[in-house]
Amino acid sequence: MRVPFYDIKAQYDELQAEMDRVVHEVVSGGAYIMGPHHKAFEQECAELHQVKHAIAVNSGTDALRIIMDAAGIGPGDEVISTAFTFVASTETIVQTGATPVFVDIDPQTYCIDPDKIEAAITPRTKAIMPIHLFGQLSDVIRINEIAARHKLIVIEDAAQAFGCHFQGKPAGNFGVAAGFSFYVTKNLGACGDGGMIITNSDDIAESCRSLRIHGMGRERYYYDHVGYTSRLSELNAAFMQVKLKALGEWNERRARFAAIYADVLANTNLQLPVTRPGNNNTWHQYSIRSQSRDELQAFLKSKEVDSMIYYPVPLHFHEPYRRFGHGEGSLPETELAAQEILNLPIYPHLSEDQVRYAADCIHEFANNLVQA
Repeated sequence: MRVPFYDIKAQYDELQAEMDRVVHEVVSGGAYIMGPHHKAFEQECAELHQVKHAIAVNSGTDALRIIMDAAGIGPGDEVISTAFTFVASTETIVQTGATPVFVDIDPQTYCIDPDKIEAAITPRTKAIMPIHLFGQLSDVIRINEIAARHKLIVIEDAAQAFGCHFQGKPAGNFGVAAGFSFYVTKNLGACGDGGMIITNSDDIAESCRSLRIHGMGRERYYYDHVGYTSRLSELNAAFMQVKLKALGEWNERRARFAAIYADVLANTNLQLPVTRPGNNNTWHQYSIRSQSRDELQAFLKSKEVDSMIYYPVPLHFHEPYRRFGHGEGSLPETELAAQEILNLPIYPHLSEDQVRYAADCIHEFANNLVQA
């Protein structure tokens, strides 16, 4: 049985009639930039995450960069984050002229380990950027306690956490602002790139709205900042309004698939995902760990089951960012996770039979390994 890692077109197939309708509406209406769908989508995202402001931008990367500019992060500042993630968080810190400071991860959730944060704080530290990885929040309560104690700001990298919450409080309410990604493979994906900034700060929101349009102020062709061109297209806003209506059901399917994996793989020697108490998990990824990861991936490939590795090389090993780390062995949990982690298919348009087949194949491999 073939089990793809992802099938983006399946979302369109499910929602085709409504998708086609809004495409025609946008194209025939002529409002291609920041039109009615754009404004409505921002409002829907603000309401979902229980915040005052949602500012749509061109990508999750732009969201983080614009937030940092609005928060005044720049040369001479340090921002604490992790090296076990996609490059955008570190990339945008470096682009501002600030210095990323890597700390290790919790080996179960793969999010930043709060126990490691305070040792990394220096007089130059200005912010902590927790990365809400794989569909659940970091330990936001402890991170905020540390930030308050040291008078630091918190910027949430929520690229993989749209709709996530801790004890009912959604992502984006635990820092000065949060950046979300709508890249095509996210739980809520655009037709291409897309991103969103959400915040409860009026000042941050005003700056972000200006920065996304060349730093333009309240009057056209008057500029308050050195800004960017980072507007979400009207077509993408319309697409995601349609998908947003289906997102709850799609995340429920992901949760059912996660439960199948957990049930079938419960008595193996594999490390299965752990959801922190109080968190919901939207299962952007289902990540297992094995000391025989590469052999397992090859075995699954022979069974026509796709898998991916997020993330095979920690950021402090990459040439552009090596100077910000302290070499091999400096982040042991990060480095070990990169050697052992394997991400399984869990998108909402799989069938339960496909998920169970993938789980059975993994179980077979694990059993064979024990018996060898």
